[in-house]
Amino acid sequence: MTVQPVTSAIAPQPSSTLTPYPLSVAPMMDRTDRHFRYFMRQITRRTLLYTEMVTTAAILHGDRQRLLGFTLDEKPLVLQIGGDNPDDLALCSRIAEDMGYDEVNLNVGCPSDRVKNGNFGACLMAQPQRVAEGVSAMRSAVSIPVTVKHRIGIDERDRYEDMAKFVAIVAEAGCQRFTVHARKAWLQGLSPKENRTVPPLRYGDVHRLKRDFPHLFIEVNGGFTTLKQAQEQLQYLDAVMVGRAAYDNPYSFAESDRLFFGEIQSPPSRHQVAETLLPYIDDWCQRGLKLNKITRHMLQLFTGQPGSRAWKRYLTEQSCKPGAGAEVVETALTLIP
Repeated sequence: MTVQPVTSAIAPQPSSTLTPYPLSVAPMMDRTDRHFRYFMRQITRRTLLYTEMVTTAAILHGDRQRLLGFTLDEKPLVLQIGGDNPDDLALCSRIAEDMGYDEVNLNVGCPSDRVKNGNFGACLMAQPQRVAEGVSAMRSAVSIPVTVKHRIGIDERDRYEDMAKFVAIVAEAGCQRFTVHARKAWLQGLSPKENRTVPPLRYGDVHRLKRDFPHLFIEVNGGFTTLKQAQEQLQYLDAVMVGRAAYDNPYSFAESDRLFFGEIQSPPSRHQVAETLLPYIDDWCQRGLKLNKITRHMLQLFTGQPGSRAWKRYLTEQSCKPGAGAEVVETALTLIP
């Protein structure tokens, strides 16, 4: 099947006009930090990127620059927030806009015990009115888009009608984009990792959601491992979010700008991606950052290529040593044909 490229504007838009990003990389804890995002930007310039989820408490009381800092090279960029207090969500959204984020996203999909105990994440699917109040407060505080990422259901509340009711109530508060993880979440009995794989995927429910709410921007997430799979979803939906596959095989996104955004220039090679990162690595290492904080995201750059194992082994062994810098990456590149 051939899918026509989708054009996209990069400039942030007011919340009444969503920018049509047809492809995004999912927010992933301990993965989508600023160094991974900068790395991905050397592979795809157009794909929408997300931060890790950051709680409202961390934003309001933590080291804001460490938690939220980014460079303009990472944009377009969305801050994902976890929380349930409308006032806190509004204040954090304003902070995000002031810092230059393009959008802010409310997490209603994470099933971890820590998140559940804080009354945010997936458990909020049982409280659509609470989510609507949060979204309304966030939209009143900012001009950038406010979006929601959620599951198709939780526990026994997993009928299509339950999800449709949730979306209808939150949409009434002004949310226009919903990213739907096409698996339900079990809040009891499954770990967060198991909740990413054990509940069956139900893409049909997400397709139906788009048919029933054609005026909303509906994005699907869950189980996609190739860009071809993502393209196929665009005949039913507005966008696709890819998670673990983007981390486990980042160079698979090398063709994303051409396939999804109509770009015509050739993507950089894997070697060029690594070489482009050398000044960035030098800068951060001079500031005292340990090299492995960056190179841990680069280990899968040569996935499926000759020399990949040697690349990963050398980076893993050498990047943790005191004083390690960009020269480690340069040497590792010589191990790749």
